[in-house]
Amino acid sequence: MDFNMKKLASDAGIFFTRAVQFTEEKFGQAEKTELDAHFENLLARADSTKNWTEKILRQTEVLLQPNPSARVEEFLYEKLDRKVPSRVTNGELLAQYMSEAASELGPTTPYGKTLIKVAEAEKRLGAAERDFIHTASINFLTPLRNFLEGDWKTISKERRLLQNRRLDLDACKARLKKAKAAEAKATTVPDFQETRPRNYILSASASALWNDEVDKSEQELRIAQTEFDRQAEVTRLLLEGISSTHANHLRCLHEFVESQTTYYAQCYRHMLDLQKQLGRFPGTFVGTTEPASPPLSSTSPTTTAATMPVEPSMAGMAPSGETALCLEEVAPPASGTRKARVLYDYEAADSSELALLADELITVYSLPGMDPDWLIGERGNKKGKVPVTYLELLS
Repeated sequence: MDFNMKKLASDAGIFFTRAVQFTEEKFGQAEKTELDAHFENLLARADSTKNWTEKILRQTEVLLQPNPSARVEEFLYEKLDRKVPSRVTNGELLAQYMSEAASELGPTTPYGKTLIKVAEAEKRLGAAERDFIHTASINFLTPLRNFLEGDWKTISKERRLLQNRRLDLDACKARLKKAKAAEAKATTVPDFQETRPRNYILSASASALWNDEVDKSEQELRIAQTEFDRQAEVTRLLLEGISSTHANHLRCLHEFVESQTTYYAQCYRHMLDLQKQLGRFPGTFVGTTEPASPPLSSTSPTTTAATMPVEPSMAGMAPSGETALCLEEVAPPASGTRKARVLYDYEAADSSELALLADELITVYSLPGMDPDWLIGERGNKKGKVPVTYLELLS
């Protein structure tokens, strides 16, 4: 119990000395030991790394999960060391609603069929988003968070310890300076009148006491200087490790970019497949006389090309069973041909398709094994594939 009380009193004394030294430094009443320029640069670099890492981490979390309530919930689960429950992505939820709508409105109607196809694409987009979030969290967010919660906490702890060692060192310097000044004064100026012999004895005694105080202060200063130098070296090594942190974060950043590239490439492929299934441009209906909204093909070819990029490999890919089909050598069936009116302008994506003009009449027919979303259209001596969604079939 006595030992604990003594330690408590000692700690209180040290804390009070540091507080006095810090206050006097703030008011310019005490000298402060300055660190070298290289050390100050390391400190500034570490602070900048910490601040920008926090901002990048927070904004990446917003990118991966825009819902703030969901982010708070995930944060609480992590703090409680509990597994975060699986969450349905927005794309998967939209796919579910579209599927249910198709079932209720009629899966065999043009609208129902389109809803089902779009729902399948949205489900694939949602799955791709889930994979991207998982990969980005492991390869990018986790290393950044480990730095802030691990390495940076260690650096902050050692910096606080270095600050305390510096305050102790400067307090020892101030104490030694005062002791030397008092010793010099006691040696040169007696405390009382020189005519009294007793005063010489008192002056000599005071000089001896201040001499002992100087020796004690010098010993404390040597110890404080040693501890400060040792702590400065430890802190310097930790701060120089920021370069390794930058290299690690650079590697994680490359992995994040690769996962994001893969995610957007998957989304692009899924949407190309969906556009192909819908006849290039979604939002049209078979049997209607006028579209609910102007189709994208009504714009100029330049605008269409800018807003609807098509890879050559995807544009030239024919449905199953038609890869080797040469339209010029195919004769129309003896029966089964029908007349159709074109609803909107359609620009052929390649030589196997037939360009269409709104309101013109063409002859159409189907071949065995063809994709049901496409027909063979003839206009004079020209023929090619045409999307069903751009036609109004006549009797």
